[in-house]
Amino acid sequence: MLFGHNSNVKVGETVYHVQTEDRGTSHAVIDTMVYHSGRVLHRRANSYADLLPLDSAREQSLKERVSTQHQAVLDELRSGALKFAQQTSPPAAAPAVSDSLALELLNAKSWLSGKRATLQVLVSRKGDGAGVSGARVTARIDGAAEPSEYSTATGTDGKAQLAFDMPRLAATECALVIEGYNGKSQARLQFQLRAKPRIPAAG
Repeated sequence: MLFGHNSNVKVGETVYHVQTEDRGTSHAVIDTMVYHSGRVLHRRANSYADLLPLDSAREQSLKERVSTQHQAVLDELRSGALKFAQQTSPPAAAPAVSDSLALELLNAKSWLSGKRATLQVLVSRKGDGAGVSGARVTARIDGAAEPSEYSTATGTDGKAQLAFDMPRLAATECALVIEGYNGKSQARLQFQLRAKPRIPAAG
């Protein structure tokens, strides 16, 4: 059984359409898109591979996750927390770590296989290198034809995995941007993407 929600949200004078759906067990992704005038302004995708194989109890958990993700996007829209990028050009910034968090792409040389991206990320404390549990990790492709953001949370060892199909690149310069959040601390990595997929060079 596939679960999903559709809502219209009015923010000021602008009406957004928010659609959340389960992409099916073959993909194991909960996908939320925000539309305005037929354009996709924001995409959020979260894996539920941890619930497979589904049974009645896990199906209920999946249904709750779909509803929670949909409601979170609605709330962020209404509160103004969800901002839409006005341009697709990536900022010219080198990989950087801010505050007390360190962020590392563990499979930096092998994260892209064909059109499938699999990011193995470690979030740790800069001081002692200990993994940070429950940190939020997001990834996006700046310069993609359709804005997409993927997010997950780290496990007890500070590690997280994000898997998604690479979007079509529309800009001349594109970048893979990975960000980690824990409380008020934030860390960021950016890898420039070339026209032909290959090992990304930092910066």
